[in-house]
Amino acid sequence: MNASRKLVIGAAALALTVGGLVAVSSASAEPREARQAAAVTTAWAKVAANGQVLGGQGITGINKFGIGRYNITTSSGLNGCALLGTINTNGGNDPGPGSSSILVGQVNGNTLFIRTATPSQPGSAAVDSDRPFSINVVC
Repeated sequence: MNASRKLVIGAAALALTVGGLVAVSSASAEPREARQAAAVTTAWAKVAANGQVLGGQGITGINKFGIGRYNITTSSGLNGCALLGTINTNGGNDPGPGSSSILVGQVNGNTLFIRTATPSQPGSAAVDSDRPFSINVVC
């Protein structure tokens, strides 16, 4: 092998080695932007139609104050949190999805308003009705 060819092969090997080092070093660099904390569930509850809490965490009180109307107090603040709710079944005799609704809203810093309804039910309970539900607060 002639000297100029050895020099080219040596230079290529050096370039690969240096390039590899640069790639490893830049891949391990810390991101320049601050990362946001992941969202976590701060409170949740499974509630019977009569307002009894069947299970939960981060709940300090519940007040059933009308047909299908509940206030739930949490131990932490709600500002900037996602408020999620769903109607539960009642031992299989509940009308189920498609024939019920739930509204979840924030009353103040740590109180949720829940309204449950059965819009497809005939008679006077066609709107507000006591329904079992679950709520989840994610911040």
